[in-house]
Amino acid sequence: MIDKEEIKRLIEEGLPGAEAIVKGDDGAHFEAVVISPEFAGKSVVQQHQLVYRTLGDRMQTGVIHALALKTVTPEEWAGQAAG
Repeated sequence: MIDKEEIKRLIEEGLPGAEAIVKGDDGAHFEAVVISPEFAGKSVVQQHQLVYRTLGDRMQTGVIHALALKTVTPEEWAGQAAG
């Protein structure tokens, strides 16, 4: 079993400069907003692939059953906060 703090740690360690906001408390279903400058110029699919890589095989093995992702650059995040 994994918790949201562990997912946050894995993402932030795997994507230097990223900030992850992870929700979910049933041990299998999570939602995450990941803010990273690494996402600039990348498609949503490429952004999600970067995040999934930080989680290793935890998605394939079912440790994390479901992860709803929203990925944004810091500029996009600042724009949403101001909007």
